Amino acid sequence: MTYDLVVIGAGPGGFDAAVEAARLGLSVALVEKDFLGGTCLNRGCIPTKLWLGATSVLEELHNQSRMKVASGEVTVDFPALQSRVQKHLAGTRKAMAVQLKKLGVELVEGFGKLGGDHLVTVETAEGEVSLEYRKLVIATGSKPIFFPGLEPDNDCVLDSDMFLSMESMPESLIVVGAGFIGLEMAQVAHRFGAKVAVVDAMDRVAPLEDPEVSKALGAVFKRWKWDVRLEERVAGVLTRDGKAELTFQSGDKLTADKALVAVGRGPVTLGIGLEEAGIEMLFNQIQVDDYLMAAPDIYAIGDANGHIQLAHAASHQAHYVALHAAGRTEAPYAAGPVPSVLYGAPEAMRVGTMENEAFLHDYDTTEVSVAQLAANPMAQAHAATQGFVKVVWSGGRVVGVTGVGHDVSRLVTPATLIVQQGWTEEDVHKTIFPHPSLDEALLMALTAERKKVQ
Repeated sequence: MTYDLVVIGAGPGGFDAAVEAARLGLSVALVEKDFLGGTCLNRGCIPTKLWLGATSVLEELHNQSRMKVASGEVTVDFPALQSRVQKHLAGTRKAMAVQLKKLGVELVEGFGKLGGDHLVTVETAEGEVSLEYRKLVIATGSKPIFFPGLEPDNDCVLDSDMFLSMESMPESLIVVGAGFIGLEMAQVAHRFGAKVAVVDAMDRVAPLEDPEVSKALGAVFKRWKWDVRLEERVAGVLTRDGKAELTFQSGDKLTADKALVAVGRGPVTLGIGLEEAGIEMLFNQIQVDDYLMAAPDIYAIGDANGHIQLAHAASHQAHYVALHAAGRTEAPYAAGPVPSVLYGAPEAMRVGTMENEAFLHDYDTTEVSVAQLAANPMAQAHAATQGFVKVVWSGGRVVGVTGVGHDVSRLVTPATLIVQQGWTEEDVHKTIFPHPSLDEALLMALTAERKKVQ
């Protein structure tokens, strides 16, 4: 048969595209060579958050003990935690498979690649299968990337996939890369008592965030006695005598029980026949037009097109391509403001334009208003008052919100709506913010005195 839509890749983007298209009445086949859910569910977002959630009580107790109102000890059983993670992932995958079957989506397990005009060939355990399509979605996701000398060996030098599958937490850890993946995993190791060192060639941690966010995070890591080495270039890292040994270009060395290499992720696009199909590539990213199309009748979404490496961005693109493939929209794709969150304690969130990005936009004037979490009753209640919420304004409208500190991830959805709607000062007072709540930090930032960005 000829499917209305074939999807290669069952991560957040691919799975959601298949489900949405089936709900719209299209006949759909979904190809996946590994597990349903992709990296996010199986080796990324979800396992990491289960780790962070299970250990959050340790940070909470530490904060309250600093206020001399609580004492004691909480022990997290790491093997039991790992067992719970695997059970959760297996259960989620099972539920996803049931959903596909209920919607009539054919799941084809195997390695899929473009096999000619409107054809996908899949290498399955039973042999090669050919799927004919009217429309195709490429949602092949991403994988860890490495610079020469930083390749993991699955012994003492690990990538994020290997780190998440450990049977025990190391007593000491080197993290190469101070982005979201490295910092979230470093926080978990810290909570288990590991001695943490973070190395990055950039001049600040979380280098893609607002510089003041990076400064706030750095201050917390310093208080935790992390060994943070910035503007340091690494010559190599390897396993030597049962330890991870990192060598800087200066010749200095750093050793730990394990090293996590988290320098970034790259799209999984090689070897699936894209260039043979006339699809344009740039740094292994599939180039797409305003309709997320890489070639006639072929869409590329999520990490594969390189627009933004976030699961929820892939899911948003998936919804659009399903509508477009079903003929329900002829408009070009519009992402709107895309929220981003660094989880842990502290957390960081942002949506829209950051203060240090304002010069990139054609704004007449840019202003910022800031509220410190020290004035927020919920941050005080949790003894975690470090941090702030910052609002970026242009032409009297909100164009960006940034926050760092206790539980600020809960502000990201209202912040996204505020930026999307371009709130003015008058709009702020049309909404009642609950008291006491962390949301009041957002309200205080919206109503605080504004200062012009130079």
